[in-house]
Amino acid sequence: MFSRWRERLRHTLGLRIALWYAAVFIGSALALIGITYLLLAASLRQYDREIIQTTLIQYVGAYSRGGVDALYAEMQRTQAAAQGPLFVRAVGAGQNVILISMPEAWSRFDPSQLATPPLSGQQRWATLQSGEEGPELEVASVRLRDGTLFQVGQSTERRRELLARFRRVLLLNFATIVLIGLAGGAVLTWSALGPVRTLSQTVRQIMRTGRTDARVPTQVDPDALGELGVLVNAMLDRIDAVLTGMRGALDNVAHDLRTPLTRLRAVAEEALGSNDPHVLREALADALEEADRVSAMLSTLMDISEAETGTMALSLERTDLAEVVKDAIDLYEDMADARGLTLSVTLAAPLFADVDRNRMRQVLANLLDNAVKYTPVGNRIEIAGRPEGADVVLTVTDSGAGIGPEDLPHIWDRLYRGDRSRSERGLGLGLSLVKAVVEAHGGSVSATSAPGAGSRFEVRLHMSAL
Repeated sequence: MFSRWRERLRHTLGLRIALWYAAVFIGSALALIGITYLLLAASLRQYDREIIQTTLIQYVGAYSRGGVDALYAEMQRTQAAAQGPLFVRAVGAGQNVILISMPEAWSRFDPSQLATPPLSGQQRWATLQSGEEGPELEVASVRLRDGTLFQVGQSTERRRELLARFRRVLLLNFATIVLIGLAGGAVLTWSALGPVRTLSQTVRQIMRTGRTDARVPTQVDPDALGELGVLVNAMLDRIDAVLTGMRGALDNVAHDLRTPLTRLRAVAEEALGSNDPHVLREALADALEEADRVSAMLSTLMDISEAETGTMALSLERTDLAEVVKDAIDLYEDMADARGLTLSVTLAAPLFADVDRNRMRQVLANLLDNAVKYTPVGNRIEIAGRPEGADVVLTVTDSGAGIGPEDLPHIWDRLYRGDRSRSERGLGLGLSLVKAVVEAHGGSVSATSAPGAGSRFEVRLHMSAL
């Protein structure tokens, strides 16, 4: 059970963030407390040593001016105002003790163990241990020119007690900081992960209901996590649009497949009811034509899907689009002549772009196919190409019946066919393929049209660098 809870805690993002925040906060506070304690200990030590040095200088001066009597008088004056007892010892040049002053409580210290400066004018610090865990005796020693040794010291007991009280206060403060760090980490983590919880709830709702219309509540001015919610909503909008398009496409495919399948069934039934070889041959030809139509529809749908998802294999190379335009015109020139249409071509140079030549020929062929189909007899179709800034612009303009404003926004949809196009046989996928392939090349395509004024399709591609 313990291992299971440990595994759950290890995978709890909020808890891990809260613990990291608390650890950083507590660690920083601990470092600050440690630095404060060290600085205080150093300051107290420096303060005590300054008192010892000042007292030593006063005693040496008094002894130099008036001997032992002046030293006694100075000791009485200074020790009355001192914050604690002092250790004072004066040793003559012959190692005779001139004076010694030390409280009875310090009898455990042995002054003979003190290191002394060998030369006059030198000062040396020494520390006496009591032989047990307890305060120490810090002593400053100086030797006069006549060989007299003066020593002044002070116990570290007062400093140790002060630091001990300070440590107790710091321990209490540290415990408070730990509680604040844990509580603050939990509160801040709970607040910061609010958008993540909201996002999780939205995703769970979508997974539970299967509906993609749920959205993540977002802020007016989102932060980084709020921006994640905005991106998720945009992704859901995209998924919703794709699913809607797929449902519409499937409906259209089912509708458009029903006709060729019905024809195939009718042809097969007619063939089964006849023994005439001519009728059987006609039936097989019709069946083959319908099969080709269904195959073309499915193949085009696959191409559109690959282009829209970025998986279409494009063989990009620096290509003169003028040659691609001429290849497409060669394919439809005879058909245009048969319908009494005039093809007008205006191409400027240079028209180089990095494209897949075959796919771009397919784009222009689809645009010309539409123009030829829907342009009345005796009219003209204009194909033009020109550089425009860093782009190459290709246009196909017809003088046909035009596209109604209610149909124009939908002409790029899969299997969409306007009312005027129902009389012409087609798949309703040509313009969808044009848009998908052009955008797969990093370009754009647009259309302008009005009823009775013809249509103009514009393909814009990035010009190839020289």
